[in-house]
Amino acid sequence: MQGKIIKLISNDYTVATPEQKYVCKSRGKFRNMNITPLVGDIVQFDEINHYILEIFPRKNELIRPPVSNIDQAFIITSVKHPNFSSNLLNKLITIIEYNNIKPIICFTKLDLLSKEEMNKIANIMGYYKSIGYTVFENTEIDAIRASFSKKVTVFTGQSGAGKSTLLNSIDSSLQIQTSEISYALGRGKHTTRHVELLEIENGWVADTPGFSALYFDNMTASDIRDNFIEFNEYREYCEYKDCMHDKENYCEIKKQVENGTILKSRYEDYLQFIHQKKEEKH
Repeated sequence: MQGKIIKLISNDYTVATPEQKYVCKSRGKFRNMNITPLVGDIVQFDEINHYILEIFPRKNELIRPPVSNIDQAFIITSVKHPNFSSNLLNKLITIIEYNNIKPIICFTKLDLLSKEEMNKIANIMGYYKSIGYTVFENTEIDAIRASFSKKVTVFTGQSGAGKSTLLNSIDSSLQIQTSEISYALGRGKHTTRHVELLEIENGWVADTPGFSALYFDNMTASDIRDNFIEFNEYREYCEYKDCMHDKENYCEIKKQVENGTILKSRYEDYLQFIHQKKEEKH
């Protein structure tokens, strides 16, 4: 029988089918093959003896949190308390893109902004929409809820950005679970000791601490460049085929930044990321 792993506690894997759930063990052969079943895996299992027999190929996987076959990641982005961080947002987008996951940006606490601050954030939101990203305000509950359908979703973002509050607004039955949890990004309290997929709005939402570390794991400077998606539209016009858009002359990306087509803060964050990556080698 085929199903999806939705929970892992110790060596007990809860496998869900459309009809029911089974608690299964992993066969020893996976250890010998150096494979660990992950929450999110599509598996073949023995429903009589409750053993996982086969793990189907994954389209992606994350190490922190250990989840596979993720369709989309909601980046919960506070604009006030904590203040908006383009650096954090762009870092998360780049990591998520690299892992073949669709980034969805959700801005929170917009009601705390002055008119001048709101105009500035509105321009930033407009830019991310213009380059192809889905952007929500956290008050658009019905639209956010609808986006979960038939998808596996993870939530991430800075501590205090409002992830728990948003989840409670989407599904009030989660209130007890999320009221005790800080979905912190690399810090803060999180009482969940296991990874679990929660069934919400005909989809699955990962109950995890989010991305526990913000490192460009296994990524090169070129990988970072390639996952700034708006750069790819202009790269062919750069003088050098493998242009890093940094110190090279006749770089089309730098030209597009100068004329305002590419958001300056995105480009500045990009330069910081690739310089950090290059310094890691020394």
